[in-house]
Amino acid sequence: MSIQDQILREIKKFKTIIIHRHKRPDPDAIGSQMGLAQLIKGSFPDKTVLCAGKQYDSFAWLGTADEISDEQYKDALVIVVDTANQPRVDDERYTTGKELIKIDHHPNDDQFGDLLWVEPESSSTSELIYDFYDANREQLTLPDEGARLLYAGIVGDTGRFMYPSTSPRTLAVASKLAEYDFSTSEVNKIEDEIDIPLARLSAYVYENLNILDSGAAYLVLSNKVLEPFKLGDESTSAVVPLPGKIKQVVAWAIFVEQKDGTFRIRLRSKGPEINELAKQYGGGGHPLASGAVVEDEAHIKEFVSDLNHWVAKNK
Repeated sequence: MSIQDQILREIKKFKTIIIHRHKRPDPDAIGSQMGLAQLIKGSFPDKTVLCAGKQYDSFAWLGTADEISDEQYKDALVIVVDTANQPRVDDERYTTGKELIKIDHHPNDDQFGDLLWVEPESSSTSELIYDFYDANREQLTLPDEGARLLYAGIVGDTGRFMYPSTSPRTLAVASKLAEYDFSTSEVNKIEDEIDIPLARLSAYVYENLNILDSGAAYLVLSNKVLEPFKLGDESTSAVVPLPGKIKQVVAWAIFVEQKDGTFRIRLRSKGPEINELAKQYGGGGHPLASGAVVEDEAHIKEFVSDLNHWVAKNK
């Protein structure tokens, strides 16, 4: 029995299904979460399907999270999507259900759940959710809204189909989703547009980015720097791809100060695999898109030095 068949079997067993995704979500986290919810609701209208997690105004166009009581977890199937490790799961109650399933496309370094379906070669978890539907299409119904959500997740995690994770399968899935009744151009426009504060932060990124001779680049966004832009940490994710547009930049790190004074590292690369470097600092992720945390500005200098040597050696 395939993993898709096993997951469908478990979904059929439960009356209540609660779907979680990772903290500080992106379009794929929400798209795969709410797209899966739409798929289950469309296929089994008698089931209660709920989406957990903090709600962000910037992602309201993808839908809203549900208010969920502790009691609803008692006999529920919990599905965690697009989340590599347990500390990143939004809402710690994900462990209090009757059964737990993990569906993800990140490297499977933290193997949790009663059932695990992890395919790091997939462009996105939204693509996996479509694959789940496609494998069981005789028993499942994907509504137009579910297709819109999955398309949004794929567009977000492939950088508008520009990232190396975009495969022929990815394009085929996007094409199939585009046949549903929603506007792909509207989704693309929403994901591409920015507001004035973010435009000003983008200008700051280009003006202050440090580019080393190796092709490594870095930028520190301290709370003092970010305060005039009136942006939370969740909004800084939109500027992470910007250094990659510069021809001379090979790999880059953006350090974002957190409320506790530590710095979250958003690490990206055009070629050299940088997830092993992230692991050295307690992080991880995809080969070309990873993250980690450093304690203070002194450790930033250490990380930048390591990134510089890493790029020079591996590019």
